[in-house]
Amino acid sequence: MGIKRTFSLWAILAALPLAAAATDVPTLAVQRAGAGSVIDIDGSIQPVRQATVSAQVGGSVLQLAVKAGDRVKAGQPIARIDDRDAAAGVLRTDAAIAQAQAEAANARLNAERTRDLRAKGFVSQSALDVAETQSKAANAGLAQAQAARSQAALARGFANVTAPFDGVVQATHLDAGDLATPGRPIATIYAPGELRAVVQVGASLADSVRAASGATVTLANGKTLQPVRRTELATADPVSQTIEWRLDLPATAIAGVMPGQMVRVRFDGVAPKAGAAEGAPIRLPAAAVLRRGELTAVYAVQGDNFVLRAVRLGADRGADGIDVLAGLKPGERIASDALKAGMADAHPAK
Repeated sequence: MGIKRTFSLWAILAALPLAAAATDVPTLAVQRAGAGSVIDIDGSIQPVRQATVSAQVGGSVLQLAVKAGDRVKAGQPIARIDDRDAAAGVLRTDAAIAQAQAEAANARLNAERTRDLRAKGFVSQSALDVAETQSKAANAGLAQAQAARSQAALARGFANVTAPFDGVVQATHLDAGDLATPGRPIATIYAPGELRAVVQVGASLADSVRAASGATVTLANGKTLQPVRRTELATADPVSQTIEWRLDLPATAIAGVMPGQMVRVRFDGVAPKAGAAEGAPIRLPAAAVLRRGELTAVYAVQGDNFVLRAVRLGADRGADGIDVLAGLKPGERIASDALKAGMADAHPAK
């Protein structure tokens, strides 16, 4: 009997530390996020200065002197278009000028002779008027021929396509041998030192974004930038009912950033609208969410224990937490640390 009693006593004493070692896990009440305090919108990087260089004359592309990614200087050749037709046009206008000069000279001499004859009374005033009118018409024809010569020379100059400013070739749209026509794009060039983030803001959020105290642009690599200027376009898209916002990025912090990259724009300090809290998502700290493969869940308080409950997640707001779209209701209590709540001896802290 003594041995049995001693064994029972040791069993009781051994159980006491285990009971004392139960893990108390702090809990938190599920609440909705502060409605409208933050607005996140997907956007893209665009150059502030960009130009699509197009052909201004028709003809085959004899040479494409650049490729995507090349850096170019203002005035540097980009493409050369067959200019034989334009050269022939210059020759035609040269011949037209020569003809117009001869006709103008002949009309001037005729007017001078008629003026002398009129002074001597050998011809009528009407004859002099006709001669002077013909001289003026011949001079006008010469001026027209000279203008046509300038236009032909200008058109021939369009056969050599050059860069309008210092920049980087973003894309080429023609290859050597392709047929260029007036207005057909040849290459797109942008200035790399000036970039901006562009977002389309829904009309329903326009007033909130306009009143935002600040904005943050998050790049694809996680780097955040503070725009130096925000610009709202004065018109809305009639189809999507969105308003374009342009956020100019600091030139000293855009190394490695390229047009077309996706970004996340966050507008902070947005005043909430009346009644908006009812439709705001539930937001939890990241530590309260358990992720196991495809499973996303939380540990909900049920009496003196935790029960695992699956939830459907929304956007990850970083330091602000994670939105929960389904699986919880405001007012419920959950474990603030999902890893600790998953331990066998975990209990809600009192």
